[in-house]
Amino acid sequence: SSVVEPRTPAAKVPLSDQENSTIEQFALTAPSVVSITTLSVVRDFWSMRADAVPQGSGSGFIWDRGGHIVTNYHVLAKADVIRVTLYDQRTVPAKVIGIAPEHDLAVLRIDPEGHRLVPIPIGISKDLQVGQRVMAIGNPFGLDHSLTVGVVSALDRSIESMTGRDIRGVVQTDASINPGNSGGPLLDSAGRLIGVNTAIRSPSGASAGVGFAVPVDTVNRLVPQLIRYGKVIRPRLGIRLAHQRLANRLGVDGLLVLGVESGGPA
Repeated sequence: SSVVEPRTPAAKVPLSDQENSTIEQFALTAPSVVSITTLSVVRDFWSMRADAVPQGSGSGFIWDRGGHIVTNYHVLAKADVIRVTLYDQRTVPAKVIGIAPEHDLAVLRIDPEGHRLVPIPIGISKDLQVGQRVMAIGNPFGLDHSLTVGVVSALDRSIESMTGRDIRGVVQTDASINPGNSGGPLLDSAGRLIGVNTAIRSPSGASAGVGFAVPVDTVNRLVPQLIRYGKVIRPRLGIRLAHQRLANRLGVDGLLVLGVESGGPA
């Protein structure tokens, strides 16, 4: 019988400039992306033994060298135990230090000692344009550091947060986003953060080409507050107002002030 030899491979074709750029940006940004695993503590009624049961997974990214990690609030909303797996595959415990459920954002912190933490580069979202190229890095279905590429499909979308309030100014993208991508970064072609992947719109629950990301301008405004205060600090006057019906009955034109908070802004 005749001997069957392997076929001769075709000559290698140089990669395009766009491909080389994508490869370079992924290599630079991937070390900033982490995998997040959440567990629930289940206690056996008879033995009173407590076991940590896997609950879900998601993504996040390193905000600074102090060990702060940004992700979605819904990734860890019901978790009793949170573990973060870094780029070098080391898994460490994390604790929640700040949440903004109405924006689906949360900040975790790990002990930075002994870890080489690479903060993600920050971009801006106010000047994004429909059609510009974007990349998403995350852990869909537990497959760590997966890269998908697409474009900005639309701007100024609104999606509903876990609190029922609308998150406004959301970026829509066709970069494939699946369960497990939540909390991961959406990047521009220069590898800078432009959004936090937070949701998909799909009848099946898998990517259907419509994903959403909280814009980085919102993230960059809120995260420092979450780190410092643990919540979003909203402007307030520090006054107690009467109901408008009472003001109308008394013929008051405007607001009827009942009291002023001691030491408050007013």
